Formats: sequence, C-alpha cells, structure tokens
Amino acid sequence: MAYNKNETYDEDITTGLISNYKDCLRLLGEDPEREGLEKTPERVAKAMQFLTQGYQQDAKEILEGAKFTEAYSEMVIVKDIELYSMCEHHMLPFFGKAHVAYIPNGYITGLSKIARVVDVFARRLQVQERLTHQILDAIQETLQPQGVAVVIEAQHLCMMMRGVQKQNSLTTTSAFSGQFGSGATRAEFMKLIGK
Repeated sequence: MAYNKNETYDEDITTGLISNYKDCLRLLGEDPEREGLEKTPERVAKAMQFLTQGYQQDAKEILEGAKFTEAYSEMVIVKDIELYSMCEHHMLPFFGKAHVAYIPNGYITGLSKIARVVDVFARRLQVQERLTHQILDAIQETLQPQGVAVVIEAQHLCMMMRGVQKQNSLTTTSAFSGQFGSGATRAEFMKLIGK
C-alpha cells in the first residue's frame, strides 16, 4: 500500500480520559463493563482528542507554509467550507459552513490552507463568535491582505436537542476587516456567497 493514514493519540491523556469516562458512566447509572459500553470510554477518549486537535495546531504556520508572492489583487473566496466544532458551554457539537474571502496584497496562500485554518479553530471547545474572529485574525496577521471577510452559518445541538429545542435555528456570525469594512466590497462578497 502506497498510502497509509495513521491516527496517534497521547497515551497518558487517553488513559486519564478513559478513567474519567468510566466514572461518568457510573455516575449516570450505567455499567461501563457491560458489553455495549466496554470500549466506549476508549472510543470517547480518542474522539475527544480528535475533536480538539486544533489546540496542537498553528494556523499561522499552516498559512506561512503555502504563502506565495503574487500580483493578484482581486477577491479570493473559498465558500461552503464544512465545519464541525464543540460548544464550550455544553460540549455538544455545532456544525455548518464557513465562507472566507481575502483580497491579496502581494501574497496568496494555497486554497486548501483556508479550509485548514477553519479546522484549526473549529477543532477546539468554541463559541461561534470567537471562531469567526480567530479565522479572520489568522489570515489578516499572516498574509496582511487588503481585507478579510468571514461568515459562518451553523446549527448548534445545544439549542436543538436540549434547552429551547429549536431544531430549525441557524446562527450566522460575520467579521470583516480592511476593504470589507463597508460598502461595495462587502456587498460583492455577500452576493457571491449567496447572502
């Protein structure tokens, strides 16, 4: 086989999480040793490390790794970037799409790097408002473009399956810098992402 993707997990963190998840199951009235739950604490321990891997990643380093000199100075948009994150208040998922644009100022980056930056900040315990600004700030600080725009639309399970239980709710957040601050550039971006 020419390609093999291996997931690795920190052994100490995994062991500690397994113990804690077994305790959680007991406190909820379950038997962590029964057949259906026997491997659940390990699975959840590994899942949580995957879902929070963004803490070990550096968005600026990702952008710098594919930063190229280019005279292009029109809007670059990567839209409909799927994102999955965890609400820091209830540790339940929220998911949706990010639309990201920038206007180069001498430098561009690989298009996949924009999606990777979204993942770096989404794969943490988060709030959507902060996530939106973290994406913008990383691109602004690293590429120093003429402007950055970020719009995120997401559904939050903490609002859908508990609490107010509003299954059709959608939360939209936005952040703009530079030429996207107001006027025609922002309007063009919003039109191009279909908003």
